[in-house]
Amino acid sequence: MRDYMAILNLAENENDIRALTTNRPIASIPIGSRYRVIDFMLSNLVNAGIGNVGIFTESNSRSLSDHLGTGKPWDLNRKNDGLFLFNHGLCNLMYTDSKLIKNNMEYIYRSKSKDVILCSSYMVCNMDIADVIRSHERSGADITVVYTHTGNADKEFSNCFTLDIDGETGELRGAGKNIGIGPEADVCMEIFIMTKARLTDFIYKSTSLTSLTSFYNLVFDQIGSASFNLYRFDGYVSCINTVSSYFKSNMDMLDLNVSTELFRSGVRPIFTKIKDEPPTLYVDGCHVSNSLIADGCMIEGSVKDSLLGRYVSVEEGAVVENSIILQNVRIHKNARLSHVIIDKNVDIDENTELKGNEFFPLVIEKKNLLR
Repeated sequence: MRDYMAILNLAENENDIRALTTNRPIASIPIGSRYRVIDFMLSNLVNAGIGNVGIFTESNSRSLSDHLGTGKPWDLNRKNDGLFLFNHGLCNLMYTDSKLIKNNMEYIYRSKSKDVILCSSYMVCNMDIADVIRSHERSGADITVVYTHTGNADKEFSNCFTLDIDGETGELRGAGKNIGIGPEADVCMEIFIMTKARLTDFIYKSTSLTSLTSFYNLVFDQIGSASFNLYRFDGYVSCINTVSSYFKSNMDMLDLNVSTELFRSGVRPIFTKIKDEPPTLYVDGCHVSNSLIADGCMIEGSVKDSLLGRYVSVEEGAVVENSIILQNVRIHKNARLSHVIIDKNVDIDENTELKGNEFFPLVIEKKNLLR
C-alpha cells in the first residue's frame, strides 16, 4: 500500500444545527457521552495507518483545538508528519473551502506522500479505510468516491451529495443534492482518494474561477473526463448536519447492534481524549436503564434511554427520558425531561417540565461561564 496523507475538511453545512454550533464546529460537538463527532473519522484514518492528517476549519475552533491537543490519543504527536490544525476563523467569510486549503498549500507540498484522502468529519461510522485504499489502487482510477445506499433519504442525509450510478455498468453518471424527494438514494460520504497532484490542480482551478465553487463541486465536475472508482460502504453511517440527525445518532448508540459495530470491532477502536474523572455515583433508590453515562455524574433520580456527559447531576425525583445531556448540567428535584438536548453548563430548575419529540427535540443552548 502506498503512503497517504489525509485532509479533514470541516467546511460543513451548519445551517440546520446552529443551536449546537454557536461556539464550536460540528466536529467538536459531544456525542455518545464521551466522544466528539470528529473522533470517528479521525480514528478511521489512524486505524488505516495514516500518520499525516491536516484539519482545515473555518469556524470557531477553540473547543476543537482543546480536544485534539497534540494528537496524542490518536498517536499523531510525532516529530515527522502528525496532526496539523489550520484555523481560518478570521478569514474572509466569502472564501470557499478550496481557497482556504490553498492558503496552506505549503503543508501539502512538504508532505512526502503522493496520494491524498480527503474527507469530512460529520459522517459517523467505523470504516476500514485501508480496504478503501486497496480498492482505489486495484482500480487504477483517477478518483475513488465512497458512498452508502440508504432507504431513508427523505428523512436523513439532508443536503448531502447523492450519486447517479448506472445500474448496469456501475459507472458514475452524475451527482446532485439530497432534497428528500424519495427514500432511496446513493449518498456520497464525502470521502475521496486521489493523487496529490490532482488535488493541487483542483485547488488552483477553483481559486482561478470568478464564482464561488466548493471543492466537492469541482470534483464532480470531472465526471466524464476523469475515471471514477466507486466504493460502497454497507455499515452503519449517520451524517450529523441537523439537530434531528444528531439526536437520532445518539439514540442509535443505545442499540446494541449499532454500538457493537461502532465501538467493539476489536481491530478498529474509536479513540478520544481521555478524561481522568471519578466514577459516576449511583445513589440508593435511583433508576437507570438503557443509557450511556459518562464519568463524574451523580444519579439520584430516574434516567431511561438517555445519554449523559461528564459531571451531570440528576437529583432526587427528577426524570430524564430519551434525552441527551451534555457536560456539567444540573437537573434539580422533580424536573421531567423527555426528548431534550441540553448543552453544557445549564441548570434545570425544580419541577420544570421540558418535552420535545424524536423528530423535533427541544434544544437548550449552552450557558457560557464568565471567569
